Amino acid sequence: MKVACRSFVAGAVAGAALAAGVFAAPGVVASVSAGAARTSQVAAKSSSKVVLENDRVRVKEVVFAPGVVDSGMHTHELPHVGVILTPGALVFTEPKKPSETVKFEAGSVGFREANVTHQVANPGKVPMRVIEVELK
Repeated sequence: MKVACRSFVAGAVAGAALAAGVFAAPGVVASVSAGAARTSQVAAKSSSKVVLENDRVRVKEVVFAPGVVDSGMHTHELPHVGVILTPGALVFTEPKKPSETVKFEAGSVGFREANVTHQVANPGKVPMRVIEVELK
C-alpha cells in the first residue's frame, strides 16, 4: 500500500505539471507557475482551487494546511495525477484501512484510478502544495 500511495502521488504530481503544460493556455500556465512561487506563505486553512478546466482535464491547486485534518472523507470520481510542489508528509486514511503517513519530495508524481475514497491530512508545520490533474 505504501508503494502504491507514493507512486500515485508521484504520478499525480508529474501528470499535473505535464497536463497543465500541454492543455493550458500560456496565461493559465503562468498562473500555475506564479502560484508555485508562493511556497513560503503559510496557509491558514486547507484549500482546493480549480486553475484550469476544459473538456479533457480539470487542474487544481491544492494546499494542505499544517496540522489540519479537514479534507474530510471524499471520493475522487475521476482518475488523477498529483504533482507535489513542496516537500513534506501527508497522512492518508481510507475506509476500513489503517492510516498511512507518506513522505514526499518536491517534484514527486503519482497516479490514482477513479473512485478512490480517502481523507488527507498534513501533520507537518508548513503547508504542502500539490497540483492535481483530473482526467476526464
